[in-house]
Amino acid sequence: MLTKRIIPCLDIKNGRTVKGVNFENLIDAGDPVELAKYYSENGADELVFLDISATKEKRKTLVDLVERIAKNINIPFTVGGGISSVGDVSILLQSGADKVSVNSSAVKNPELINHLANKFGSQCIIVAIDAKQIDDNWKVYLVGGKVPTEIDLFEWAAEVEKRGAGEILFTSMNHDGTKDGYANQTLAIISQLVNIPVIASGGAGNMQHFADVFKIGKSDAALAASVFHFNEISIAELKQFLNNQDINMRV
Repeated sequence: MLTKRIIPCLDIKNGRTVKGVNFENLIDAGDPVELAKYYSENGADELVFLDISATKEKRKTLVDLVERIAKNINIPFTVGGGISSVGDVSILLQSGADKVSVNSSAVKNPELINHLANKFGSQCIIVAIDAKQIDDNWKVYLVGGKVPTEIDLFEWAAEVEKRGAGEILFTSMNHDGTKDGYANQTLAIISQLVNIPVIASGGAGNMQHFADVFKIGKSDAALAASVFHFNEISIAELKQFLNNQDINMRV
């Protein structure tokens, strides 16, 4: 049985780690290099770095910060934000990233997924999908949740797999930062729809929420931010809790 993964997420703005609720009202959550080092040493399976304002500000990801983080950790490291070309990915991989996450640029130019997968291999291409449920429909949002589209979440998830994505990182904007639990029913549909790993994001508030996202949501990995940044949940204790519920974790 494959082990499930616990992934802290560093949302970066102006060189600092930030966290909000429903993608709004961001507050400071600490120095990203110190947090990355702490997570690497304390049981995180992987680390995700998202430069959340890069696309909106029409600039590239903070490469120097990526390099500093990469030098301080020894776990797989995913970087996203402002990535729109093969050249962008080359620079980030050379700077120490193991995988990259593309979101808005992939929606605007779906062929980008094919190009990146062909050039670098599917294993290092994650497509991040931010979506919001309005009535009974899940629609994809761009530019850090600022720009709505008419694209259906499930159709897009199926398409990114066909185009060569190695993983999907799904964030429910309805659940983000609420600490009320993940969008498990929706995650279960996505996990059934695709044959690539699905990373769940948005809503972690307690240890049971992680158990539920693996058992009910059928996710391969669970990403969280504030519960880890503000020491509300210890990753080591979380993994022990999940192992006790017969969820296979790397301890």
